[in-house]
Amino acid sequence: MHKKNKHKEDYNFEKLTTVFPELIPYVFVNKYEKQTIDFADAKAVKALNTALLKEHYGIDFWQFPDTNLCPPIPGRVDYIHHIGALLKASKLKENITVLDIGTGASCIYPLLGNAEYNWKFVGSDCNKKSIACAQKIIIKNDLKKEIQLKHQPNAESVFQGIITPADKFAVSICNPPFYKDEAEAFEATTRKLKGLGKLTDSVTRNFAGQAHELCFKGGEKAFLHTYLYESSLFKKQCFWYTSLVSNKENIKSMKKSLAKLGATTVKVIEMTQGNKKSRVVAWTFLTEKEQHEWVK
Repeated sequence: MHKKNKHKEDYNFEKLTTVFPELIPYVFVNKYEKQTIDFADAKAVKALNTALLKEHYGIDFWQFPDTNLCPPIPGRVDYIHHIGALLKASKLKENITVLDIGTGASCIYPLLGNAEYNWKFVGSDCNKKSIACAQKIIIKNDLKKEIQLKHQPNAESVFQGIITPADKFAVSICNPPFYKDEAEAFEATTRKLKGLGKLTDSVTRNFAGQAHELCFKGGEKAFLHTYLYESSLFKKQCFWYTSLVSNKENIKSMKKSLAKLGATTVKVIEMTQGNKKSRVVAWTFLTEKEQHEWVK
């Protein structure tokens, strides 16, 4: 994990259950005599992450349907800290506005980015119900001035319909859909539960998630290449474009496409959380001169 990540150590369930008593029923002592929860239980996972947001980030209201994706806070905030380091290295320190693609019902990246770095956000999503849930979270936590939301009317588009000629973003962030369809998502969940020894006749994702949150026609690779192409249509509106990339095999084709599209710099930032490895790909179309002018 990133050195600034607050979740490098074991969870302090005593504190977490104090700030969020709804977590108590899910906590038990395992065979190693440590307090824990059943991480295959979607409701337990949601309660834990709600407690983490309340304890460490001051988020008092975080409610959305149980069928929507519940993001794991430690991994999500790791992305935020790596973006923070990227912006610092580029001398982008003040008046930071971040574009979050696929904000979701949980509004997680804007909540974490604002809490940790005081960034402002514009979040987009193609699902109106998710937008409504996220907006309620924003209002309840008094963040209307810090976080704005935009509806993406075309589910197959990324930046078109969202970025305007007048916009200026320090960075875009995105956690892309992994799967090409619900069948592939179901297979992945089945494998995961089997590995945890929790496979039953009723397969349920421990982080939940709806089709529009998990799937994109053609899968992660297709989404990423749409993301790359559309970023090239707005070369001057955003200093850095970034995305999480789950499948390492996609990196090679991304670099090839970005070279053709005219990216001036491409970075691959490795991320590790426990046994899980992922990476952030970041690129800019700005020349060195344009980058210097941006930060003046």
